[in-house]
Amino acid sequence: MSLQEQFDKAAGDVKKLKSLPSDTDLLELYALFKQATVGDADPANKPGMFDLKGKAKWEAWNKKAGTSKEEAQKAYIAKVEALTASIGLQ
Repeated sequence: MSLQEQFDKAAGDVKKLKSLPSDTDLLELYALFKQATVGDADPANKPGMFDLKGKAKWEAWNKKAGTSKEEAQKAYIAKVEALTASIGLQ
């Protein structure tokens, strides 16, 4: 299975987790997914200071700046596998 196929499978599996991961885990998943699919966060699109949720998501993603698509995909797959092992799938 190619890295892209593994990534796509992990993206599907994360939607089948038995329960919602912690906020920290959700931010990590979001950041890795965005880095793997979009690349570095654009500073021009940083949410305003009153958009707390959007700002937290953008900042988590921005911390991944410089990470290659392949590295982000591998980290995302590993994170989903760890969550699957601890939470389980439906």
